[in-house]
Amino acid sequence: MRNFFQNKHTAPAMLGWGVVLILFILILLPLLAVLIQIFLPGIFFGKLDFAGFGLVFEIFERKLWSKSLTNSLMLATGTAVLGTILGTALAIMRTSRAFKTRFALDFTAWALLILPSFIMAQGWVLFSSGKGIAANVFGMEWVTDLVFQPVGLIFIMTLCKFPFAYLAVTAALEWNVSQYNEAARLNGASGWHALRTVQIPLMIPALLSGAALIFMDTIGDFGLPASLAAVYSFPTLSYSIYTSLYTAPIRFDMAGILSFYLVAIIVIVMLFQLFILRKGDFSFITGRAIRKEPLQTKNSWIYDVINSLFLVVALGIPIGSSLLVSFMDKLGDGVSLSNFTWRHYTELLNIDSMIFLGLKNSIVIAAFAGMIGLVVGVCIGYVLIFTDFKYRAMIDSLSVISLAVPGVVLGIGYIFIWNQPFLESIHLHLYGTPAILVLASIAGAIPIAARLMISSMTKIPFSLLASASVQGASLYYRIRTILLPLMRASLLTAGLTAFGTSIFDLAITSILYPPNFVTLPVAINKAFEDLNYGFATAATITSGTLIIAIMMAFKWFVEKGFSLMLRAIKKEKKHVVTDSKCIKEI
Repeated sequence: MRNFFQNKHTAPAMLGWGVVLILFILILLPLLAVLIQIFLPGIFFGKLDFAGFGLVFEIFERKLWSKSLTNSLMLATGTAVLGTILGTALAIMRTSRAFKTRFALDFTAWALLILPSFIMAQGWVLFSSGKGIAANVFGMEWVTDLVFQPVGLIFIMTLCKFPFAYLAVTAALEWNVSQYNEAARLNGASGWHALRTVQIPLMIPALLSGAALIFMDTIGDFGLPASLAAVYSFPTLSYSIYTSLYTAPIRFDMAGILSFYLVAIIVIVMLFQLFILRKGDFSFITGRAIRKEPLQTKNSWIYDVINSLFLVVALGIPIGSSLLVSFMDKLGDGVSLSNFTWRHYTELLNIDSMIFLGLKNSIVIAAFAGMIGLVVGVCIGYVLIFTDFKYRAMIDSLSVISLAVPGVVLGIGYIFIWNQPFLESIHLHLYGTPAILVLASIAGAIPIAARLMISSMTKIPFSLLASASVQGASLYYRIRTILLPLMRASLLTAGLTAFGTSIFDLAITSILYPPNFVTLPVAINKAFEDLNYGFATAATITSGTLIIAIMMAFKWFVEKGFSLMLRAIKKEKKHVVTDSKCIKEI
């Protein structure tokens, strides 16, 4: 039956080519533009002068460039190592022991995964700075020197990025295959030796996946250096790319070279992970595998204490600091009744407030990105799971690469592509307009939606769609009447996730926002850079709460509407059955 989809003139094949075209325009073309610009720096400005390969090696001669590369590698490597260790330890504790606060650990992991890094970084800055919460409220002046150094920044990033490893290892430990460990112990292995030689090697795919995701997300992170810029100088590749475009003179060569190294490092990490995984067989689930049940112990309170202390540090300090500062008139005056104010929140109610305008603009952009990204994600999932399209591997690779490519690199590529004079004649000169923000946000939402759609579609039998196709149902009819109803929960989750992440995308909006047009993350970050901490934190708390409320209300409305629709259908069927019985009796 799948041979039906191999014909290049069928609707699924045309859908596959449409997906390729969309991914090429939105993701691959901007990425290629950044790389091409390194060797042909004038190609996007009407010149074809070949610059040679010498510029690639100048990163080791120019101090800022080399410092940015060194800082990024050190921060990403340290965070990947510590984040994987921390995430693995927490995952083992979560799956092996039963304690009351383990669901709070799950919530914190997902919250840290969704919350933008610049908001978490701002909370840590407010807590750790010289006039911050730690020094003024608790008298811990040593926190400033501890945090504002490379090791301290690695610690902060570890607390923000560990969920990648935690979720990956938790999923790997879902099944209990203790027979391997028991066999090792029967042959004389100690508990530590069995852990080191049996259990940990079986978790290599999860450990590598978590470590790779932490490394890639950290090295491309824009939020931390952007938040630190006001109080601590720590240039990284992503932030130096941004400054090269927004300082005089504009340095496209610097942006191109740093982007090249950033993408090259990410590709090397992905290839290394793939090489390790292909060298061995890591399948270990057999017919004896059962779902793992946490062990009930009398000392579970110890795990609750450890977990609670960790949650206070990981989530309580940054969010609590932001909440506390939002009610303080002056940060340096400490916590007192005289320093308490509602002023920062009342400023937000001003109809002309930059935050209010930024929130409105960001919601509109994120709504478009969420809806269109979801549609494209469904199409990608359909092509990858239910067709034999010839270039499925390329589509899968592009969707994964786009998930790893930092927003600053994608933003630069959009400048090169959509800032061409010839586009004005066909009304497609999008640079300097809100439309380019929508396109870039869609590009950022597509890989998130696609990954969620692929995982959902793998659970749906191909035979359902094949049977409908044999009966003459069109592609659109099969998707609308079979696929989408079976995926309604995943569709809602993917759409809301794409919407939420698009609203707080600081990197892309900082690079591409047009003149006299502001977005929420840019407005918050600008207030933070101006040292208006109270207003920035009040805006963060208010907008974050409002956006979560909107998402939850929309989720409830959709689920409620679907439930009412199912009840109406059941009620109508009941009436039909009753009418049929009456007719038979007559």
